[in-house]
Amino acid sequence: MTSHGRLAGVIPPLCTPLAPDGEVDESSLDRLVDHLVDGGVHGLFVLGTTGEVSALSDAQRERVVAVAVARAAGRLPVLVGAIDTGTARVVDQARRAAAAGASAVVVTAPFYAGTHPTEIHRHFTDVAARVDVPVVAYDIPSRVGTKLRPETVIDLAADGAIVAVKDSSGSDVSLRALLSRRSRRGVDLSVFTGSELTVDYAIGLGCDGVVPGLGNVDPAGYRRLFDLARAGRTEDARAEQDRLFELFRITAAASTAGRSGTSAALGAFKAALVTLGVITGANLARPGIPLDEGEIEAVRGIVAEFGPRIGEKVGVGSTG
Repeated sequence: MTSHGRLAGVIPPLCTPLAPDGEVDESSLDRLVDHLVDGGVHGLFVLGTTGEVSALSDAQRERVVAVAVARAAGRLPVLVGAIDTGTARVVDQARRAAAAGASAVVVTAPFYAGTHPTEIHRHFTDVAARVDVPVVAYDIPSRVGTKLRPETVIDLAADGAIVAVKDSSGSDVSLRALLSRRSRRGVDLSVFTGSELTVDYAIGLGCDGVVPGLGNVDPAGYRRLFDLARAGRTEDARAEQDRLFELFRITAAASTAGRSGTSAALGAFKAALVTLGVITGANLARPGIPLDEGEIEAVRGIVAEFGPRIGEKVGVGSTG
């Protein structure tokens, strides 16, 4: 959190470790939470895209939240994805998350059925009015089919419906517009980039933090990068970003001839976490197809060359 209580920093979207039978691997999830906390992150985001939220049953979602909140044990905030097709379903998911101890809920625009900006505004306003924890907007048009307009986001923040936004739109123009309008309107809104490959740029532009999927693998690296960028150490931040850029090549280790790009990326994150001894297995929620042994070996090679620097302390002072 910032000095004035606003969300800020590195908040990775946790992978969901799964046993071979598809159930939540609670021991691995405990170790993953500890790995991220020890890496110096500022918060946890469970049940996002990286957490395979769309492929999990309600019971699995509830279990993930319960385990993560219990393991975090108040050491840092736990944000929970309440991601569903319409307002009533999102409110139901959000209330369950709040009851389980979520610090905030993360909500996309409604999807499947088309929506108008006025309906999107109504959706977020209704959710905020019906749940007892803060709401974070999640702008991910590649998954939900709708781009959150910067003016809609700013209006929602001005109305008190949302406290933060994660921008995974991939649009630098939209991100700049959002930051510019936040400044001009003077609204209290945390802005996070969802692009783990341009964090140094985004922090320099005025973002408050990052939600990096690769942060599962190297949380301390993203904490260093954030601290360096915020301290204005541009060259050091660029060097750390370049290393993480190379580490991100694990997401291209698997063939997409017989699986989706999502399976390739999430399978690589999990394979890297197995390599590091954090989780037990690299299983994906069905219908996702995990990596084969040859692909996992390619991940191991990239992690060995560009992965976490074991033993280094977190923070600006550890990079010189």
